[in-house]
Amino acid sequence: MAQTEEKPPTVLSHGDLPYPKGTLVEDVETGRTGELQGVIEERVKGTGKLLSQTAFMRPRGGGLEWEAPLNRIKPADENG
Repeated sequence: MAQTEEKPPTVLSHGDLPYPKGTLVEDVETGRTGELQGVIEERVKGTGKLLSQTAFMRPRGGGLEWEAPLNRIKPADENG
């Protein structure tokens, strides 16, 4: 059997928003746009080392929220 590296214990917390809540942003990988709702950070318990940041967006006008890595998010061009 192959051995897998054990993931260290982590904690989740709200992260700082790169733009104000409600800002129209684009996921540059998918081209999908939505209003920024929040950011969740995953950090190693004890050391606080940042492992990941996930942005949560909702379509303008409402709908199902989705997530994407924070580094894929940028302000959307509202003029299309």
